[in-house]
Amino acid sequence: MTESHDAAGHRAAVTRALRWLPGSGLSVLIALAATFVSTLHGGPQFLYALFFGIAFNYLSHEPRTRPGIEFCSRTLLRLGVGLLGARITADQIASLGWATALLVVAGVVSTLVVGLLLARRMGMTRAQGVLSGGAVAICGASAALAIAAVLPREKEGARFTLMVVVTVTVMSTLAMVVYPLVAKALALPPELAGLFIGGTIHDVAQVVGAGYTLGAEAGDFATIVKLFRVAMLALVVVAVAAAFRRERERVEAEHAGGRAVARQPLVPWFLWLFAAMVALNSAGVLDAALRDGLNAVSRACLVVAIAALGMKTSFMQLARAGWRPLALILVETVWLAVLVLAGALLLR
Repeated sequence: MTESHDAAGHRAAVTRALRWLPGSGLSVLIALAATFVSTLHGGPQFLYALFFGIAFNYLSHEPRTRPGIEFCSRTLLRLGVGLLGARITADQIASLGWATALLVVAGVVSTLVVGLLLARRMGMTRAQGVLSGGAVAICGASAALAIAAVLPREKEGARFTLMVVVTVTVMSTLAMVVYPLVAKALALPPELAGLFIGGTIHDVAQVVGAGYTLGAEAGDFATIVKLFRVAMLALVVVAVAAAFRRERERVEAEHAGGRAVARQPLVPWFLWLFAAMVALNSAGVLDAALRDGLNAVSRACLVVAIAALGMKTSFMQLARAGWRPLALILVETVWLAVLVLAGALLLR
């Protein structure tokens, strides 16, 4: 009986891997093309991967390629970010300092408040304001899905969540291109450029892509700042769940017998992997060769993941999202960018 169960599990794993193969292979091929062009002509490898991926957006909807693209844009991305911890030590995290930490916290909290106030002015619900504000303030689509899991069910809740995910992904992609240009125009030093990039861009992949286009030091600092924002997701989700508890209980009582909504993990697994890598590197467990190998694997995963994210990005989808979510997220994005940039300039 046990052998039969193990065999069934093995077959399921093989079937799942085969479903990932076409989309994953396509993502790897685009990443290789981006790497080749970057090596041959210079320029940012991550941006090439992103733009090449966008050119193949239609393939993200194909049944054969979609599972692999999803795998690369989610699991492979998180693995790559987690392994980035192998190049960072606890001393570097401590070097963020209180001023940087307080600026990041102020950005997260104030963006949530702006989302709530603006949503009310635009005739939207509190839940929609919190959902959009949390997505912008913390980590884009991942935060939107985590926060949506603890909000009360609304008539247009699922559709609004999808709109937020689409809009915040596009905003993050645009920020990945524009924000490094702003940092260069203002001649921000690497640490402050990393603070601006890591403290403002929504999704982890775009933070990594934008940060490392400005150099390794700026990329490392941007990643640390971004993961500090990601770490705040647990606190924000707990606070949102507490704030909406009574409303959620009332709505759930009205829908008694309905299927329960699956909860997202409060702290993503890749954050724990990142912390473990930092701890091992800080303790001197990782020698130079192993550290370089992990860094190479991390970068390869990220290039492939950004190629997959590019394939999932469609500017045409914004036309179906309506203007209010777009306006709401745009104002929140600008607010966060201006606040963190002003703080970075004050710290210079």
